[in-house]
Amino acid sequence: MACIGHYCGKPVVALNGTTEIYGECGVCPRGQRANAAKICQTCTESPELYDWLYLGFMAMLPLILHWFFIEWYSGKKSSSALFQHATALFECSAAAIVTLLVSDPMGVLHIQSCRVEMLSDWYTMLYNPSPDYVTTLHCTQEAVYPLYTIVFIYYAFCLVLMMLLRPLLVKKIACGLGKSDRFKSIYAALYFFPILTLLQAVGGGLLYYAFPYIILVLSLVTLAVYMSASEIESFKDLLVRKKRLIVLFSHWLLHAYGIISISRVEKLERDLPLLALVPTPALFYLLTAKFTEPSRILSEGANGH
Repeated sequence: MACIGHYCGKPVVALNGTTEIYGECGVCPRGQRANAAKICQTCTESPELYDWLYLGFMAMLPLILHWFFIEWYSGKKSSSALFQHATALFECSAAAIVTLLVSDPMGVLHIQSCRVEMLSDWYTMLYNPSPDYVTTLHCTQEAVYPLYTIVFIYYAFCLVLMMLLRPLLVKKIACGLGKSDRFKSIYAALYFFPILTLLQAVGGGLLYYAFPYIILVLSLVTLAVYMSASEIESFKDLLVRKKRLIVLFSHWLLHAYGIISISRVEKLERDLPLLALVPTPALFYLLTAKFTEPSRILSEGANGH
């Protein structure tokens, strides 16, 4: 009987000498995917650069949110923000390393994966065939193994490490905050981790194809908002505080990350020069900020210009 359905395959159930014996058509075991011959084949390929960039994006999300809420709730008088930032970086880095070590093959900082071919690979539950239009053949599987589930494992380790390390650190060094404020960044994480998990569960496939553009748009918007809120209108204003330079360079790294993700660096001589565009948004803002000063516009309007 022919195997029907794009994601249905016949798993190998036994080996008779050099002859493989296949089972009935159905869902392939985890870590396998049906090939063109409808035979379940083990995923042995290495992730492409774009796959690693996607995983890096999903790994950056909790770290960026950690840093944002730490900065938001620390206040100007607190001296603990730097230590909390470093702890958040350690938590996410350690979670990423542990996630790679427990993934197949275990014990090495390397993973084996199935190649992503199309958007439907992320939503196999929507493509269960009905050969007789009555009985549904359930072939739901992780066709993009392990790009879908590895993110959930990473978030779980991030949450566990945060609950083990951060409360002790905050209790010891967050002297500049009140008792009700010092744990708010941790409470915020307890909200955004379920949101990130739901986002990956529902929109993982969409994020896979859209994340380069999301990075570029959000990094441009947040940089413009930050420079406007901080009243940065010249290069001199940037040099007043080291924090402003750190924020600027962080956004430049995000710009570069987005450009590399879009180009995928398929041709070095064509794609690498695009990195020269990284400082352009900041330079454009600084050069045009004086022309968009609200007080200047109002004064010129009052003078009839």
